[in-house]
Amino acid sequence: MADACFSTQLIDGDGVFNVTGLENFMKEVRLAECGLSYAVVSIMGPQSSGKSTLLNHLFRTNFREMDAFKGRSQTTKGIWLAKAQNIEPCTLVMDLEGTDGRERGEDDTAFEKQSALFALAVSDIVLINMWCHDIGREQAANKPLLKTVFQVMMRLFSPRKTTLLFVIRDKSRTPLENLEPILREDIQKIWDGVPKPHAHKETPLSEFFNVQVVGLSSYEEKEELFKEQVSDLRDRFQHSIAPGGLAGDRRGVVPASGFSFSSQQFWKVIKENKDLDLPAHKVMVATVRCEEIGNEKIASFTADEEWQQLEEAVQHDYCPGFGKKISSLLDRCLSEYDMEAIYFDEGVRSSKRQQLESKLLQLVNPAYQSLMGHLRTRTLEGFKESFDKALEKEGFAAAARDCTHTFLEKFDKGSEDAAIQQVNWDTSKVKDKLKRDIEGHVASVRATKLSEVCAKYEAQLTKALAEPVEALLDSASEDTWPAIRKLLQRETKAAVLGLESAVSSFELDESTEKELLAKLEKHGKSVVESKAKEEAGRVLIRMKDRFSTLFSRDADSMPRVWTGKEDIKAITKTARSASMKLLSTMAAIRLEEDGDNIENTLSLALVDTSRPGTTDRSIQSSDPLASSSWETVPEEKTLITPVRCKNLWRQFKAETEYTVTQAIAAQEANKRNNNWLPPPWALAAMAILGFNEFMTLLRYLLSAETSTTISFGIFTFDLCNFFFI
Repeated sequence: MADACFSTQLIDGDGVFNVTGLENFMKEVRLAECGLSYAVVSIMGPQSSGKSTLLNHLFRTNFREMDAFKGRSQTTKGIWLAKAQNIEPCTLVMDLEGTDGRERGEDDTAFEKQSALFALAVSDIVLINMWCHDIGREQAANKPLLKTVFQVMMRLFSPRKTTLLFVIRDKSRTPLENLEPILREDIQKIWDGVPKPHAHKETPLSEFFNVQVVGLSSYEEKEELFKEQVSDLRDRFQHSIAPGGLAGDRRGVVPASGFSFSSQQFWKVIKENKDLDLPAHKVMVATVRCEEIGNEKIASFTADEEWQQLEEAVQHDYCPGFGKKISSLLDRCLSEYDMEAIYFDEGVRSSKRQQLESKLLQLVNPAYQSLMGHLRTRTLEGFKESFDKALEKEGFAAAARDCTHTFLEKFDKGSEDAAIQQVNWDTSKVKDKLKRDIEGHVASVRATKLSEVCAKYEAQLTKALAEPVEALLDSASEDTWPAIRKLLQRETKAAVLGLESAVSSFELDESTEKELLAKLEKHGKSVVESKAKEEAGRVLIRMKDRFSTLFSRDADSMPRVWTGKEDIKAITKTARSASMKLLSTMAAIRLEEDGDNIENTLSLALVDTSRPGTTDRSIQSSDPLASSSWETVPEEKTLITPVRCKNLWRQFKAETEYTVTQAIAAQEANKRNNNWLPPPWALAAMAILGFNEFMTLLRYLLSAETSTTISFGIFTFDLCNFFFI
């Protein structure tokens, strides 16, 4: 590793700049070839806080680390420089001597200030190493040092946009998102309080620094987790100067070939400055001691048996008296802190007390939120049970209104019981969630009940319409659709009145009620339309049945006997006209009183086409049925299109032609059967000549091979037809 990272002491403990060492380092890493593609990272923080350890794991360097078994002492002296391994672009890493070291003493703090200022001036990224429990402490968090550095840096250098990456070590269970705002607020306060030269009076902190925060677990207690987190952090240093990287918005970068000279000039200016000061020692002591007392009280609170029992209980159910019990525990803990910290600096003491109270409340808050969750759930379940019972006794809207009011009051009483004296946590969000849950349940039940009521009246309307409509369509006549309209109007009105009465207890708004009633009316129409479509699908069968009935039975519904006297042509035309009327009735839905000419069109095109020369009109361009729609009839109201009517009529005629032919054949046969008597001239001859003489004459005529046809005046008799005698 030594050959790979080329560790070099840049500035020794006495503040002497190692010019030769830096030149050699630059040659070894071939820095001059990088141009502007390089980055500088440094770290600052308290002595023995694990800075070198972090750098070695993060950048695979070999800075000297403290031996924990030999006790805490100064490890890094001065400023050391090394090259990060396997990081792109070329990244230089500086390890700074820790602050607050006992080796230098309280009065010898100039080098600490100078090295920190140098790091801020030279580096693109500065890691601020700090303990998690030190957040909020003046000294441990390096806040006084940062205050002085901010002021001097503005006076010595122009803004170059350095990234300050605060590394919170040994991160506790407190979420990072809770610690980061406190840290950022403290940094902003330091910036706002620093006296600024006229040139930077209005310059924001973001002009000089880009502040970021990251947390790491304890290296000693959770080594594997620490290494995993460091590995993730290491990935962020890859391509750090690219847009969006850690130092992607840096400015005023010195070319790599001028890095040595630039660094020497920075250090020279910093060494000549004399006005850097640290906060008073007593403030630092107060900061450390009050923090320790606060940590002791937190540990005592978490170990308290009563608190542990309460914390466990609220995980399962609502605990009455929770607020009073927690308030008492918190008051006792804060009172003990006040007694032990009474002689320390008042400002520090008050600040740390606020932090202690905040941390205690953070510990209590999850239990409180769990308690409120149980209260909300319990209230909601009680509401549901009570609401179901209330619906059996009163109307829907009244039951919902009364139960909602009652159980929201119960929730308010439960919230008062859970309230903690030391804090005024807002329960409005939980109550709002409860209101939404109640409203959601009411809406769900309302929808179910309304659906049941509507389904009931739709079923009644369906039953009242389906069979009567089918019967009316089966007997299709001129009065069919007027009768259907009258039936639909009567039954729909009755159903609408029933539904209107049934939903009155729901106290629906006018638009919703109208929508439900309109839906029921629409359902009635849909029943009629559905039944009409169903019957239209069987129209050919109905037409043949009607033809058969009218053709085969007389006016008294008795079967016809074809004696030869019947006018088959007229009967056929009448039966076909009736079938055509049925077809015209089923061709369209007529729920409105709008007239149409479907019957006339069909009559002219189908029934009156028996004249010679008009039997095949399908090829004529003037055919009124050569269309897919009827005049004045919307497409959605059309059941059978004109061209479909024509095809059905052709099929109907073909399938009924046989019945007509059979009737004609039966009539002819009946006529022949009625001709069994001899012709009148034969009867006259028999009467005049006598039977014997008539037979003699007949035999003579036959034996003489004379014609078998004998004529008497205007009569002609065929003897063959009479030979049966």
